[in-house]
Order: sequence, then C-alpha cells, then structure tokens
Amino acid sequence: MAAAPVWSVDPRTGKQREQVAVEATAQEVDAAVRAADAARGALTDRTVRAAFLRTAADELKAAESTLVEVADAETALGPVRLAGELARTCYQLRAFADIVDEGEFLGVVVNHPDDTATPPIPDLRRYKVPLGVVAVYSASNFPFAFSVPGGDTASALAAGCPVVVKAHPDHPGLSELVAKVLRRAAARHDIPEGVVGLVHGFEAGIELIKHPLIAAAGFTGSIRGGRALFDAAAARPVPIPFHGELGSLNPVVVTEAAATERAEAIGAGLAGSMTLGVGQFCVKPGLVLVPAGAAGDGLVKSLTDAVSDTDAGVLLDHRMRDNFVAGVAERAALPDVESPVTPGPGGEHTVSAGFLTVPAARLTTEGEHDLLLEECFGPVTVVARYEDEAEVRGVLARLPGNLTATVQLSAEEAAGEGAGAALLAEVTPLAGRVLVNGWPTGVAVAAAQHHGGPYPATTSTSTSVGGSAVERWLRPVAYQGVPEALLPAELRDGNPLGLPRRFNGVLER
Repeated sequence: MAAAPVWSVDPRTGKQREQVAVEATAQEVDAAVRAADAARGALTDRTVRAAFLRTAADELKAAESTLVEVADAETALGPVRLAGELARTCYQLRAFADIVDEGEFLGVVVNHPDDTATPPIPDLRRYKVPLGVVAVYSASNFPFAFSVPGGDTASALAAGCPVVVKAHPDHPGLSELVAKVLRRAAARHDIPEGVVGLVHGFEAGIELIKHPLIAAAGFTGSIRGGRALFDAAAARPVPIPFHGELGSLNPVVVTEAAATERAEAIGAGLAGSMTLGVGQFCVKPGLVLVPAGAAGDGLVKSLTDAVSDTDAGVLLDHRMRDNFVAGVAERAALPDVESPVTPGPGGEHTVSAGFLTVPAARLTTEGEHDLLLEECFGPVTVVARYEDEAEVRGVLARLPGNLTATVQLSAEEAAGEGAGAALLAEVTPLAGRVLVNGWPTGVAVAAAQHHGGPYPATTSTSTSVGGSAVERWLRPVAYQGVPEALLPAELRDGNPLGLPRRFNGVLER
C-alpha cells in the first residue's frame, strides 16, 4: 500500500498547493527516533549546544523571506504577524543558549560529609541530566514559535535532548523547510542531522509516543488530541512525562467600578484581544463576566462598535472554520443567549468576528449552558452579565483550569481598596498567569513567565514558555561517595566549569 501523500493547502482557497512529503510509516518513525538517540552524545558539551542554538537562530533569520512566504501561504496569518513570530522564535533560541552558557539550570548542589548531622551526611553531589529523545507535537496556530523550531524544541535541545517533531498538517511545507534549516545549523557544529527528526501523519504521531526510546513529550493542541496522547504516554510499559497544553477559556472579570470608570476602553481592549490572529490564540479571552446595568451596557456597546469594525478573516484550515461556524450556531441557539454581533461565516473561506451574551445566572448551575464554558476556537467570546458578586463567584467556581485569568479593576481597587484583592485571590487557583488591567493575548519570553495552568489547560505544572521550560526535559541524579576523579566535571570541588551552585549550603555564583 502506497504511503499517503502530505499536501500543503492554501486556507484562503482550500486548494492543494503541492505535495511536500508522505506520511511516515512505523519503520520510518523508528528510524527517526533511533537517529535522534544516536545524536545524543553530540549534545553533551554545553558549549556546543549553546553555539548550535545561536546558529539555528542566525540561519532562521537568514531564511526569513522564504520561510515567511511559505508560512503565509499555508496559514494565512499574514507576513507582518509571521515575521514577528519568527523574530520571537529566534530570540527564544538565543535566550536558551544564554541559559545553557550560564548553567544554573543544572541545579548543582554539593554536600561534603558531616558526621555531626543527624543522621550523618555522606559526600553527596547532585545535578540534572537530560532525559533522552523528546517527541514534539507542533501546534497549528504558531507555525514558528510552537512548531518545529519552537519552545519545546529549543528547550529540549538546551537540555541536551534531541527531538523528533510530529509536523502539524496545517503547515507541512514550512515544517520541512525549517527542519532543513535546523539540520544545517547542526551540521556546522558537527552534530548529526538526526538531532532534529521530522515525521508527518496521524498514525506517525501515535507510533512516536509509543516508541521505547522516546523519553518525554511536549504537545500544544486540542483537549481531545492531547488527552489521547497523554493517556498513551501513561499506558506505556515505561510511562513518560507528557507536557501538554490542551485548551483554555481564559476568563475575564470586570468589576462594576472598572466598568463605570472606563467602559469604552475595556470594550475596545477586549475586542482587540479576542479578534487578534482571528481569535486563534490559546490565550484568547473566551468568557467575560460583565456587570448588568448601565456601566456594563456601556462596555457592551463599546465592544459591539469595535467588533463590528473587524474584517472577516481566514482560519488556519477549513475544518477549523466548519467547527467554528457549527460551534457558534450551537451556542447561539441556547435559551437567553443573544448575539449583539453575530459571529459566523464571513464568506466561502472566511469567518466574521462576533460575541454572545448570556445572563451569568445561567452558568452558575450545571445544564445545557455548560457549552458556553468550553473553548470555541476562533473570533468569538461570551459575555456573561452578572447581577451581584455571588453570581461571579458561582461562575468562577464552575470553571476548569486555565492558562490565564484576568481582572479589570478601577484605579481605587487596583490601589488596594474595595474588592480587588479578594477577586485576585478568587481567580488565582484557576490559572497559571493572572493579569490585572491587561489582556492575556501575548506571552512574553521571559524568565518570570509561566505558560501553563491547572488541567485541562496543561497536563503538568511546568511552563512551555520562558527559561524554566528547560526543566521539563531533565532529571536529577545524586552521586554518593564517588571519588573526585570519577565525578562529572560539573560536580567537582574546584568547580572547574565555573557553574552557579550550592556548596555546603552556601549559594555560589
């Protein structure tokens, strides 16, 4: 039986552009994983790893015009957005190179023997070592930053782990091009090309998570797909860590004082956030609690005006478009749901932005309106109008885990007066990132960033953005009573590599 072709498709027309690959067989997945495993030794030297990451960034930047052109043809995200995303991706690679150079992520701790302690402490030295080959499952909505060269790949390579990437079917041509760029960068440092493997196809993704040489996996995508892979990772004879980002509603609570103070600005800001990237950001605000009454009415009017001025857009593929249209129609048909700006099909290949409103009381108890508490991928949000704080608490109590939670406060509340602090405490258990008077779209690559949250937002407590993302692909090892000559250089007394470490209880830098 011939292998199924992999086509690059133009989402603006739904037409096939070109065949770029074929779906990988089980044997080809095995070959890719074994080639990656064979490349592990080439990543042992941290200096080489850091140089590789910087070269990868340079090579991606050098190929920018070609990469952005292909990415736009496959995703319709636009050259400006894609060039910015590529710049972010290059910055992320260089940031991880700096982390590798610094070495703090190794977590070096040295304890000399202490017979006076209870119980006595032997000679103990601990640091972190790479897990092995990492399976990376690309996202559809970020063809650079959460795909072949994205955060999972960059952090895994920084940890010393080769990767095998399961390409997303929405941008297979770009995936092939980027993989070649990364392999070219690897070759410049005598790293085997197998350090970055690439496979296509649904069945290939299943084979990948089952492969005995895969030591961990990173995923960004739907709850359904992520949960299936998470379960498969746990069901293996040797279970492996699965770091999945699955979905998020990203609730926003607008206090009555905030709506009274700046209804127009909040409405306009919400419109910009929920329609950014045609509503295809994983941190799009999908549920907004707005007070009933005049202040909330002003916010809804501002939102109506701003969303009405938004042009129709193209989603990443026609399957997503169909799901969006059907999902919005199903939600709009529920009792007491209104549509001040009707979202739906904007044309044969486009969708129009809009939002739905519902009394918050409909969401405080289990029932058919629970559908409004599920993410709808695309340019739509649900505005729930609440009568009092009890309704706000009732809705929040029913929400699953999220990547973000946002509160819009008045100036007085933000200064510590009124309900601001209590509301912040109420939303903190729901999310991995909590915002005040901002909007969640936009995830900065920074040391303090956390892109994750309680299930189903993610399947672990780790972040997929920021420097600490590297920790997902490491495990600690303690050496007890090992002679100096046999210790890894990172753990020797003289600290020959000049690493940050904790030495006999004292932090050294």
